[in-house]
Amino acid sequence: MASMRVILPNRGLTAFQARSSSFRCRNMSILNPSAAKPAAAGSHLSNLEQLLRKQELQAAAASKSQESLQQPVPRGDSVSSSGGGGGVLYRLNLARIWPEMKAAEEMSPKNLNRLQRLLSMTPQYSPRNDLGSRWREYHGSHHWAGLLDPLDENLRREVVRYGELIQAAYQAFHLNPEMPTGSPPGPHHVAVPDRSYKVTKSLYATSSVGLPRWVDELAPGWMTQKSSWIGYVAVCDDQKEIRRMGRRDIVIALRGTTTCLEWAENMRAQLVRPDDYHDGDNSKLTPGHEPKVECGFLSLYKTRGAHVPSLAESVVEEIRRLVELYKGESLSITITGHSLGAALAVLVADDLSISITHNIPPIAVFSFGSPRVGNQAFADRVIARGVNVLRIVNDQDLVTRVPGPPVFGGDHYADVGVELRVNTRMSPYLKPSADMACCHDLEAYLHLVDGYLASNCPFRANAKRSLVKLLNEQRSNVKKLYTSKAKALTLNLQVHEESTLMAGVGPYYRSCPVTSSLPSPSG
Repeated sequence: MASMRVILPNRGLTAFQARSSSFRCRNMSILNPSAAKPAAAGSHLSNLEQLLRKQELQAAAASKSQESLQQPVPRGDSVSSSGGGGGVLYRLNLARIWPEMKAAEEMSPKNLNRLQRLLSMTPQYSPRNDLGSRWREYHGSHHWAGLLDPLDENLRREVVRYGELIQAAYQAFHLNPEMPTGSPPGPHHVAVPDRSYKVTKSLYATSSVGLPRWVDELAPGWMTQKSSWIGYVAVCDDQKEIRRMGRRDIVIALRGTTTCLEWAENMRAQLVRPDDYHDGDNSKLTPGHEPKVECGFLSLYKTRGAHVPSLAESVVEEIRRLVELYKGESLSITITGHSLGAALAVLVADDLSISITHNIPPIAVFSFGSPRVGNQAFADRVIARGVNVLRIVNDQDLVTRVPGPPVFGGDHYADVGVELRVNTRMSPYLKPSADMACCHDLEAYLHLVDGYLASNCPFRANAKRSLVKLLNEQRSNVKKLYTSKAKALTLNLQVHEESTLMAGVGPYYRSCPVTSSLPSPSG
């Protein structure tokens, strides 16, 4: 079969080559499967955007080509030129080349219904397959070989579920960020989205550095406090879910950077030996190839607070207790984190691998947007100790590339574990020029994982994760086509809901609920 060339609307992508011998993706939707032409039946869409715009471009480009010659390029979606406000590039009618520069005015009823469904999803959980005897494989026993490219649908569900547990940590912190100054903190409430898990322990991280007095006076108290709530330990206690997963799962979920002192620790990029570190004491490093980690991350992990133990002490003590409590059962330890929390997750996994000496369960790390944690010797040690690490990385996320190589020689930072790489430009909803905050955002990560099929496949057309939180948090980075339609649909649905209530027709769903959890994707 001859190769087929499909021009993608995203500026960052040029052409997509699909050959029947090398392009095989499961769950791939086909454009017009009932069409009479064989060529159309074999055409794969790069993303949902082409579905929405195919008919519009044919009519709109012809009727509005004269208008496009005088219209300036919109901000945010523009392709800059040295000519400034007008010139040759405008006369080339770039709307034909980059359709996202010109917002479509109409959608087909089918696509409007799809967008409405994605905006109207209430918190629910899609059916999950029985992992059974394969749970160790999904937990990384074979380093996820054969499950990442293309992405196994069961693994996709598990990855998104662990990401939602991190979102619960973020929400719990922002609902109650203050730490008492003269007494130990009280119980910290966490609304876990997966109700099969029960929270058993709150975790705190403490900084060993200080801030200038003027910062302490200007910033809110929780922004400058030395100790902060950073996550929790939870255990699956639902027997049905335990049977589905094939074991009882113990989860450690850690949020990312929030306070000023956490940001300050992130900047302490010198490498130190983890076994010789004590509360910020940076002694001279012994030359050689010993494992080393970033000083700031280690400080947050091992420093004790005035009224709370260190993160290291808390997590090791609680995991030892749970392992003893459920002795004789099939157990797993899963550590999941985003950004700073992802870096701390690797330190936790490394520590647990040597601290739990009797009947240690399999340990896996699912990290989102993690910076580099240590040098190559440290990365090798983590893997050698039997820890399985899956790094979910957005290709446009700069945080995953730091700390970089040393300026004046010395030891180098290295990535730990296996990588699942996603790409903002593959989403039909996000702008190719999405800013750094969007590319590092956890909800954007979960959106990209939900739509990921394989490295040589476009965004899957049957992705079902709700767009509500993505629109609420990253509206400026969502393409105007969807923000405008979302606004119109929201107004229409609200009118419908009000009329439904007045008619006394029972419960209804809100078009844009602000919820702590979102529907997990279905296959």
